[in-house]
Amino acid sequence: MSDLQDLAERYLATWNETDPAARRRLVDEVWAEDGSYTDPLVVAEGRDAIDATLGAVQAQFPGLVFTLGGAVDAHHDIARFTWELGPQGAEALVVGFDVLVADAEGRIKQVHGFLDKVPSA
Repeated sequence: MSDLQDLAERYLATWNETDPAARRRLVDEVWAEDGSYTDPLVVAEGRDAIDATLGAVQAQFPGLVFTLGGAVDAHHDIARFTWELGPQGAEALVVGFDVLVADAEGRIKQVHGFLDKVPSA
């Protein structure tokens, strides 16, 4: 389970890395080549699409940071965890819940994301 804890932390690091080249290196390290990310707002298949999604979210929420919202619950190759997005040290503006599936090499094969709290328009 500690491997999945580490993978979830590295996953969030990809969301927080604002340097495009460094972010892409993380994506290549953490995600399987055919990895996919799905949430209510986006479907991203493959590393290029995942990297583009990360960049778009960073542009939409500049200066905000993703953090784990608690412990990672994991078994086999599956982890579930809550995350928060907000200013460092302040109340989260967005809260979500992700289910991560790892492949045999310990990379992310799939993430299924859910949004529990979003800013009102």
